[in-house]
Amino acid sequence: MKKMRMLSLALILLLAGCAPNFNKQEEIIQDNEDADEKAIIPNYKISDQYYQTLLPFKPSESRGLVVNNINSNYNLTEFETGLMRVAQNTFSTDKYLFQDGQYVKSDQVRSWLNRKLSPQQMEEQGVKEEDNLGLNPLDSGKEETPKYLAHILEHNYLVKNEDGQAKLSGVVVGLALNSVYYYQKVEFGAWYETKIGHAELEKEGKKLAEEVLNRLRKIDELKDVPITIALFEQQSKTSVVPGTFFAYANAAKGSANLGGWEKVDEKYIQFPSSEAMENNRDDATSFLNFKQDVETFFPNFNGVIGKAFYARGQLQELNINIPIQFYGKAEGVGFAQYVAGLVIKHFPNYISVQVSVSSVYGPEALIVRKADQNEPFVHIYQ
Repeated sequence: MKKMRMLSLALILLLAGCAPNFNKQEEIIQDNEDADEKAIIPNYKISDQYYQTLLPFKPSESRGLVVNNINSNYNLTEFETGLMRVAQNTFSTDKYLFQDGQYVKSDQVRSWLNRKLSPQQMEEQGVKEEDNLGLNPLDSGKEETPKYLAHILEHNYLVKNEDGQAKLSGVVVGLALNSVYYYQKVEFGAWYETKIGHAELEKEGKKLAEEVLNRLRKIDELKDVPITIALFEQQSKTSVVPGTFFAYANAAKGSANLGGWEKVDEKYIQFPSSEAMENNRDDATSFLNFKQDVETFFPNFNGVIGKAFYARGQLQELNINIPIQFYGKAEGVGFAQYVAGLVIKHFPNYISVQVSVSSVYGPEALIVRKADQNEPFVHIYQ
């Protein structure tokens, strides 16, 4: 009987430990027009690199426009995650809460992304002066006249006060700029492109940022909060690496002027590539040695591709994709173990390395070694 009581007690403790503790989630009230609207701050935080997000998640009205304006999924992901990294320079992750942009509406974004109209064009199209809001250059009659601004992304940062309210305390806005402008000479015709140099893009981007700030200050909720505007150079449609943010500036609370521009020293480089060998020879050589060892396992295979992320000139992360054909699960397990050993052999542990192994049937294995870890984590997909 005593053993049965002990077993029952152990079972109760086990179930209690497994059950989620919803009481630990913190309930707050958002300080906005709807004072009765409640939100939850999740108790668990992945790491100090990420903001806690208010739940339920409220997507921005302009969210659906991103896919149409950004050249690739690579650019799309980096535009959003990179903007959060920029935000951390001003709004710390231990103090501020994240919310998707709530104040710049979809119709505003659409109108701002248009071209500016000339008086004649306004008359022809029946557009009033107050509706002539396009931020891109006038159509000069030449198809190759570039549009610099591709998209606008807004993020909000809130602080919880002593009364349990989450108050808007900062806004970060990303401006996605085209390094390549695509156009057609006739409808449904061939596509052409105009490349835009970085110096030109930076000059135009900073002018756009000043105008965007002025317009943001005209939104009632944004009149008196700190605003950061960051410039993102998106890569072409064919690039296998994403673009990056290259500069940002802050406007103090209530100010209609941006302060000095700060450089964002980040870059993605494809491995292998001539650019990698020219600018980052040691890292590129380590990757080539890794690639060569992979090919000894499958002598006729050369599909190893890497995406390297550099910050302040130092390699931070390396994501490697290995698409390959397996003839059995045992072979896949053996290959994953072999690759894990190569990660330890070829890459120093101060960088994060992730290797994704896939076949025609889908993902086969994932090898992850975070920075400052000696042993990688290996997952075999079933």
